[in-house]
Amino acid sequence: MHSAKSAYLKRLTEVYPMPSVRIGKTLEGTSPPSVFVGSWNYPKVYAGPMITPALGDTRIVDTPESWIPGGLSQDEIIRYRMSLIRGMRLCDTRDLSSPFAEQLRDIALSSMSLETEAVFSGTPVGGSSGEQHTPFGPSGYLDHFETGSSKWIKDLEKVYYDTDLTARDAIIHLHAEGLATSLVQKALSAGVMGRKKDRKLVPTRWAITAYDTLIGNSLLSKVRNCDGIDSYYVHQFSSLHNHYAVILMPGPWEFEWIEAFLHVEGKEELIFSDHESYRGKREYSCVGGCYYSSKMAVLEALGRLQKQAGVILLREARKGYIPMGVFNVRENIRHAMAQTPVIFEDLSSALNHVSQTFQVPIPRFIMESTLLARSLREKQMRLSDFFD
Repeated sequence: MHSAKSAYLKRLTEVYPMPSVRIGKTLEGTSPPSVFVGSWNYPKVYAGPMITPALGDTRIVDTPESWIPGGLSQDEIIRYRMSLIRGMRLCDTRDLSSPFAEQLRDIALSSMSLETEAVFSGTPVGGSSGEQHTPFGPSGYLDHFETGSSKWIKDLEKVYYDTDLTARDAIIHLHAEGLATSLVQKALSAGVMGRKKDRKLVPTRWAITAYDTLIGNSLLSKVRNCDGIDSYYVHQFSSLHNHYAVILMPGPWEFEWIEAFLHVEGKEELIFSDHESYRGKREYSCVGGCYYSSKMAVLEALGRLQKQAGVILLREARKGYIPMGVFNVRENIRHAMAQTPVIFEDLSSALNHVSQTFQVPIPRFIMESTLLARSLREKQMRLSDFFD
């Protein structure tokens, strides 16, 4: 299923191309700060800074946590992202002692935008988007690269100098301290955390899923010991051509993600789903990284409430939607869980309430589900109960 979804999302990016900024072989600008580490040819990968031609404070360009609260539209986010130029060099992920690796470290730890000067071997071309990472503009091989001085984020600086702290414990600590997800992910990519002998550059898309998975598993170990809820809670939120509903159910932890893509490309109505029981999930999800980002976001909220619940999460991507990475899911679910829930005494009432805000009929979600369908069977409900 993951390959089918990946092919579909790739096709969407081809149908709706994102125009990149045009530059020459030299560039004076700023890094927001931002780095990107590729995964092709691992462990010898292309890594480097992300640079925008703009000067001044450009942190918003690579701070996805600020985009929805700031009211940015999808077009505005894409314009920001496509103004980022990816500089790159071929790097051994284990070699963190080279001057270039040290530059990437300084960028990843920086608390402010950094002035940069770059000379490329050829004019940067292309652009990139994907289901994991946020889009960015053209890429070019770096012949020369310089940055101004940086001031490090203190929490990241402490982690960097603690060479006995595992990357897992560092990530959990930084999350507990409230450090933005994107900052921790970039630091992990740049190889600035973990025991000294274990440190290395981590491909950006791997770092994103590693963060969501580690935090999700850590939170789940605590949530499993919490008391359960006694009613059905529905949280909903819409932004960036997506609508989400999170249904919390009485009972032990279980989780199901069901996403629909409705008339995004044309007349298609595609639905993908995955789930886990109380014991959690071992194999990689067939729906990709959004599974882990959505699960982590829900567990953050349950952890704050110190409550346990079964979770059914519905997503509907609508016409105008363009894949922009799993931040889209993570931040939307965080905002959904921050909304005041509507409370119901039974699952059928909760689903009928949700049906009023979705364009895809609820029976279509049920037909593609495992946990939701099972819950309805246990309550002796039929699909026909949800048809008008």
